[in-house]
Amino acid sequence: MRILHVLSAEFFAGSAAYAVQLAEAHRAQGHAVWLVSDAERLPTGAPQIQAPISNRRYGQRLRNGRLVRQLVRAEQIDVVHAHSRAASWVCYFALRGLKIPLVSTVHGRQHLHASTSLFDIYGDKVIAICANLKTHLIEEVRMAPTKIVAVPNGVAFDEQLAGSREQLQGDGHSLLPANGPQAPRIAFIGRFNGGKGERAAALLQHVFPALLAEFPALRLALIGGELAHLPAAGKGALAQLQADFGARVEVVGFTGDVAGWLARTALTIGAGRVAIEALGAGRPVLALGEAGYAGLVTPANFEDAAASNFGDISARAAPSAVDFGAVLAEARAFLAGGGPRAVPPALQAVVRARYGLARVAAEVLAVYQAARMQKAVPGFLPVLMYHKIPDAPIATKHQIYVTKDHFEQHLAYFQRRGLTPITFADYLQFARGERPLADFPARPIVLTFDDGYRDNYTNLLPLMRRYGYRGVLYLLGDFTVDHNRWDLAADPTEPRADLMDEAQKREFVAAGWEIGAHTMSHPRLSTLPLSEATAEIQCSKTRLEQVLATEVVSFAYPYGDLNEDLKIAVRAAGFAFGVATDTGALRLEDDRMQVFRINMFPHETTGSLFKKTAPWYRQYYRWKRGK
Repeated sequence: MRILHVLSAEFFAGSAAYAVQLAEAHRAQGHAVWLVSDAERLPTGAPQIQAPISNRRYGQRLRNGRLVRQLVRAEQIDVVHAHSRAASWVCYFALRGLKIPLVSTVHGRQHLHASTSLFDIYGDKVIAICANLKTHLIEEVRMAPTKIVAVPNGVAFDEQLAGSREQLQGDGHSLLPANGPQAPRIAFIGRFNGGKGERAAALLQHVFPALLAEFPALRLALIGGELAHLPAAGKGALAQLQADFGARVEVVGFTGDVAGWLARTALTIGAGRVAIEALGAGRPVLALGEAGYAGLVTPANFEDAAASNFGDISARAAPSAVDFGAVLAEARAFLAGGGPRAVPPALQAVVRARYGLARVAAEVLAVYQAARMQKAVPGFLPVLMYHKIPDAPIATKHQIYVTKDHFEQHLAYFQRRGLTPITFADYLQFARGERPLADFPARPIVLTFDDGYRDNYTNLLPLMRRYGYRGVLYLLGDFTVDHNRWDLAADPTEPRADLMDEAQKREFVAAGWEIGAHTMSHPRLSTLPLSEATAEIQCSKTRLEQVLATEVVSFAYPYGDLNEDLKIAVRAAGFAFGVATDTGALRLEDDRMQVFRINMFPHETTGSLFKKTAPWYRQYYRWKRGK
């Protein structure tokens, strides 16, 4: 893809670090990336253009917008990513009239201006960096939930550690373990302006003097930019600390070696990206941010702390008072408890897995693809669900079949109406930029077939070949399951229906069909312990890919039975799509993990086929059922 980042970067804050690391991660994957920002130079190899993005004067905003629009056209940009409210404003107007999607990452709570409700400046997709921020955007900003995706900050943990090793060795130091002979150090890491500056000033007044007095070997490091903007009370307190404790107070200011300082620090006080980097490096953290105090981060309070981005963001407008007596007590107890200690390995592993740059960059790239396809395919994409295609009607209560003759009538109807069957794998190729959007069919439709019945081989495959169509076949990962035993277990009077054998399934792969996963054994997933359900999901993908030698990108929930935990499990298993039955959002890109499918029954008519493939059908279905 060709990606343009636009950001306010008057100083190198967390949002700038986020943009730069995404740019580098995507460049490493072969994507082309550009940056427009206030900064003269950011630490990335991507082409950069300096512009006063943070300047909110209307004339300058127009000039900034003209610059962005010209760059988008000249470089044939596929997606624009804005990283601040000011950047979103510029990009919103720059892209008007163009079919280029805008993605905005929201790094903090947004001011509720009247213009927020008048202009949807944040674009097609919005990335919220933590759970509290997503709640704020939905409940207070009144943003549509379907456009918000929660993706955290990404950190290149291993690369940062390697860089800090090189820098420390060059400085004649060594990376001592947390409990080494080094004098203990406590560090505040963050900006010294705005809300964080107020927190730093309070620490300098109410916490650090007592700690330095009580622990004679303790050193204090103050690390971060904008020291000149520290509130006056903080400047006075800092001057007093320097007079009282001399070289034990280290005023570092901005540094490019945060990882190195973390390695030499017993206890870090910070929020947001700082807390993530520290925890990922195994360094203990007192999470204190602009929204509040989350305390010493442990396995017990990690999820709550993460929801607030470690103290930086509240879900709802509320007073942000902090009990600095409690901060002092917790820091004192930590330092008195045997000196520096490391974060538990299990917690460190969770942090590195959740916030690792590779995972985050992949999730952000998926957001780009979704925004791109939402812009290119704004309407409803019909996804039809079939099961058996028998020669004659079946005596069954479930009515999940369409006879061979009737199914051929469906195909003839689709052909007359100019509908073009595609697969989810096809769709993904367009989304990834592997196929040009100009080739995307004007009237696409996805035909899906669940379970892999033998009549799919004898009847369905020849008919689809005759019309030049391909579909999506959802199969079980357990190849020893040879009939619909789940139906018979629920009702022994149901007729037995045999499934295809391995060779017959391979015929579909050879014909260019997409193979999707449908669990190992066809259970109701929500009735299983989550660990068992997760195994059914993951193992089915692994087994199908191994046996049939084809990429499996979509998953069908048996019975349409799903919940949020299962959707998370499907995404974590590596599926790009999770397809339901009669639940899901209006558009595919509103929720890729719950794609709405339309049930097809034995006696569909021309009228019902017209209705079920019409752009308005999903809204009609919701209205009819009061959903």
